[in-house]
Amino acid sequence: MKNLHQLFGTKLSFYKAYHPQTDGLAERMIQTLEEMVGRFFSYGLEFKDCDGFTHDWCTLLPELELAYKASIHASTNQTLAVLEKGRNTRLPQDSLRKDFVELYPTAYSFKLMLGKARKNAVRCMED
Repeated sequence: MKNLHQLFGTKLSFYKAYHPQTDGLAERMIQTLEEMVGRFFSYGLEFKDCDGFTHDWCTLLPELELAYKASIHASTNQTLAVLEKGRNTRLPQDSLRKDFVELYPTAYSFKLMLGKARKNAVRCMED
């Protein structure tokens, strides 16, 4: 392990829990996620799936995590996906096309829901 750290020019550091000097990265991530969840609350983003089930903020946490990992971070100028996996994450909108044919109603309603969520996200970023 020591040779691996020398090869990459890194240093393995252990830190105490709740130590203010070493807790900054976790605190920044938590602050960003709180802001993301807060934006969903401020616009009251709820959606119903094809079965009529209403989703709330708890069901959006995996999507928020995906958005966080797919966003470019100011400190590294990279996404977390690139840093973790060496490539960008494939996002749902990557597979959506304008010439989408309605084969499955569920997929089509998911596409509509994604479009609404994207418009809300753009509106949030503009505020």
